[in-house]
Amino acid sequence: MALALRKRSGKAEGPGPTRRTLALIRPHLGEHRALILVGMLALLGDVVFRILEPWPVKIAVDAVTVALGAQVSAATGLSGDVTRTLVTWALILAGIVAGRAVCNYISTIAFAKTGVKVVTRLRARVFDHIQSLSLRYHTQASVGDTSQRLVGDMGRLQEVAVTAGLPLIGNLLTVVVLFAVVMVLNPTLSVVVLATGAVYLVISKIATPKITRASRKTRKGEGALVGDAAEALGAVRVVQAYGLEDTVAAGFAAGNQKALKAGIKARKLAAGLERFTDVLVGLSTAVVLGFGGLQVMQGAMTPGDMVLFLMYLKTAMKPLRDMAKYTGRIARAAASGERIADLMDEEIEIQDPEHPVPMKQVAGDVVFDRICAKDGHGRPLFTGLDLMIPAGQRVGLLGPSGAGKSTLAGYLLRLADTGSGAVLVDGYDTRKVTRADLRSHVSILLQESVLFATTVRENIRYGRLDATDEQVEAAAVRAGADEFIRALPQGYDTMLGARGDTLSGGQRQRIAIARALVRRAPIVILDEPTTGLDPASRALVEDSLWTLTQGRTTLAITHDLSMIRELDRVLWLEDGRIVEDGAPAELLSRPDTRVAQWAAQQRVAAAEHQEESA
Repeated sequence: MALALRKRSGKAEGPGPTRRTLALIRPHLGEHRALILVGMLALLGDVVFRILEPWPVKIAVDAVTVALGAQVSAATGLSGDVTRTLVTWALILAGIVAGRAVCNYISTIAFAKTGVKVVTRLRARVFDHIQSLSLRYHTQASVGDTSQRLVGDMGRLQEVAVTAGLPLIGNLLTVVVLFAVVMVLNPTLSVVVLATGAVYLVISKIATPKITRASRKTRKGEGALVGDAAEALGAVRVVQAYGLEDTVAAGFAAGNQKALKAGIKARKLAAGLERFTDVLVGLSTAVVLGFGGLQVMQGAMTPGDMVLFLMYLKTAMKPLRDMAKYTGRIARAAASGERIADLMDEEIEIQDPEHPVPMKQVAGDVVFDRICAKDGHGRPLFTGLDLMIPAGQRVGLLGPSGAGKSTLAGYLLRLADTGSGAVLVDGYDTRKVTRADLRSHVSILLQESVLFATTVRENIRYGRLDATDEQVEAAAVRAGADEFIRALPQGYDTMLGARGDTLSGGQRQRIAIARALVRRAPIVILDEPTTGLDPASRALVEDSLWTLTQGRTTLAITHDLSMIRELDRVLWLEDGRIVEDGAPAELLSRPDTRVAQWAAQQRVAAAEHQEESA
């Protein structure tokens, strides 16, 4: 809801980007309390050593001044051998520097580990959330942009957490402690430090929102750019076949230029803040040097006191420089965090019930009871649809494009929920069982078989992760895939390319059938499994399909006439309801049925295709 309000208004409402980013990572900080505590203690040590570091220099300067015969206030307490004094304080300074280096090292490592671990946990949490989102989201969202948020934006969060976020606490602590110290040393000159900090905060308050807005545009542009690239590369065959390289490249270049302009603007704003801070610090140093010099001439300060104050000023100003330096990074991280927060705000539409009912001994009875639903445009899709499929029956689902055939199959898998009505499997309401339990009883075979970039054996084993090698190979034999698999370079251990493109369409489909067979699910969904295959491959795949569906409840969405004839029952879906229902032979024998008219069109199309091929 919050995301929808932000989208409708065209601007961010509610918490700002930084707060939303902190809200993302805060739940995971508690898991690393010990590491954060070590880092904070080391930071405190670093601050203490920063406070002590100028004192050996002050004492050494005063000692040399006295040795040269200058009149310095006796309050300095300097006496004895100057050489011994210099050597002693030089060694003390070396010890202070070493102690500070150790503390700095420990805090850096502690915060780096914290940043890496927190972002790793957050990335896993976001990935789980993405997988839980409905098909509605995934069909509308850009895969490239989602990947950019999961990897690129997460990387930016991690980088800033290590280089700026947590160390910024130490810098702020240093400023507060040093201001208290300089107030005691010289209240007049401490006003310079206070004024410098106040001016920086005002300028930063003005510049930071501008940098954040520019960074948000940059990340949005980069996400769109990754999406365009992923889409173009995924369709590279079509791009090359139709000679669309220049058109696609022009679109990519336009997006690239847009992201470039936004990135340059963000960099300019950040660089302007950094340089302004440098000038501000320089002016403050000049003021302290002038007034401090006068006070030394008047005897109100020793030369060592002025050096001490200048070093404190430099130490106090360094956090301001760091904050200016990291403001751009933090703004870009906040923009990245906001993109991740937007993703996490996407509602999980399909959720498991609070008290799920376990499914036991499922035979495969499927019932669609008074299903009502709307399509993606809000138009009625189903209006009181009823359908009963007895266990073991093989049912074909036909109908015009957009009639909701695949949507109906999706309800059975609970990839989406109906508007009203219920889907029952052996009497179990699919909304009262867990998705994992429901889907473990269903195998699905799609038009385009999805294989993964791993071995053939593991691709088949994804059907049932606890399947043994013998069960995997037995499933491949039943699917008619064993022979060509063994002919591959490493047989079942051959690594497949992305999406299995190193295999033919028929080979990919038979491996997918083997995966469905090894699952041993009582219900099978076939969604255009033979579309796009040549006649020889189609015949082999159909043989494997009959092996897969034997004795199993089958819902087959297909436009393959030869496959329809072998089914037990055929349904025609149109206008949100089933208008024809019967045995294939019966419906095909009556010329007035929609199934028979569709079959006639299929035969004409096949004859025309053969003539063109000849």
